[in-house]
Amino acid sequence: MATAVVAATVTVTTAQAQPRGVTDAVRSDCPTVRAKVDRLEGRITPNACAFMQRQITFGELPTGTPPAYGDLGHPRVRAYLDIFDPEATLWEAGGEPQRGRTAIGTSITGSLALAPSLAYRGTDVVADGSTVMFGQWNEVTLKGRTIAYPQIARNVLGDEGRTLQARRYYDRAVLFQDTLPGDAPAPLFAGIADSGEPGAGTPGVLGGEEVPDRLAAWNAEDVDALLARTAGARLSGPGLDTPLTTEAGKRACLERLFATADLHLKAGQVAEGTTTTYVEWYGTASGDMGTGIPFGIVERFGPAGEWELYFDTLPLVADADTIRTLFRKLAS
Repeated sequence: MATAVVAATVTVTTAQAQPRGVTDAVRSDCPTVRAKVDRLEGRITPNACAFMQRQITFGELPTGTPPAYGDLGHPRVRAYLDIFDPEATLWEAGGEPQRGRTAIGTSITGSLALAPSLAYRGTDVVADGSTVMFGQWNEVTLKGRTIAYPQIARNVLGDEGRTLQARRYYDRAVLFQDTLPGDAPAPLFAGIADSGEPGAGTPGVLGGEEVPDRLAAWNAEDVDALLARTAGARLSGPGLDTPLTTEAGKRACLERLFATADLHLKAGQVAEGTTTTYVEWYGTASGDMGTGIPFGIVERFGPAGEWELYFDTLPLVADADTIRTLFRKLAS
């Protein structure tokens, strides 16, 4: 499945869209994309604009008759492949990177056969030169149920705005909670809730200079350090029905994650806008479900005290054989 949280629609002027007060990029302002997404910020180059236009085209295009497996000539598959450079790599949650248009196109034929209704719209998008963090709100119909979920499409761009390296951050566990309730694993954050008083303070946008310390805190499972930087923030993440506003609730969420998996992460891409920053951590997770599982997290720090986490909980609560069985049942 390829395709983050619903945000209020905000009109952003050209000057506001440029970080550090830059206002001389009018020709790269990309008004066609601004009209289609909730929020667009950052350093928007012509290549970034071209990429975002292709991303939106695929999200809006109806599938029609689903493609046969491996049918790279299907119209929606062609629209998808137009996003990618011929030598691109694509990492989806929980798997190994796919390389080249044949592998990437074959994979999307499988996804569209399973969920031909897949559609999405852009939410919070930050372009930072050749890096684009494209927030999406996805909807699919599976076994007669409509499922909506957030995703961050993280892309590093090459010539003509085509993606050289893509990573997709979303929680596959949501696909099974209502469609296969008897088989779906227990949600990772079941029972996590707020208690006590909401935290005070305004966290502000994370700066790129803070990345080394933030990375060290994730790898050291330093809950105190992670929470100190986000005091007063509202934490949203996979499996949380409502944002957590108290320190106790946020602490319980992080402690549950760290009790389930040992994370070994490296700094990925950072995209800074005027009011929003995305930070990517990428590496592996190890726990009861396996070792060296490809894993990553994207954090979003938003303009109104938002702190959002995007990652796949499924490989942390189900082993590889169980995951394969779940997808076979979903397709049956």
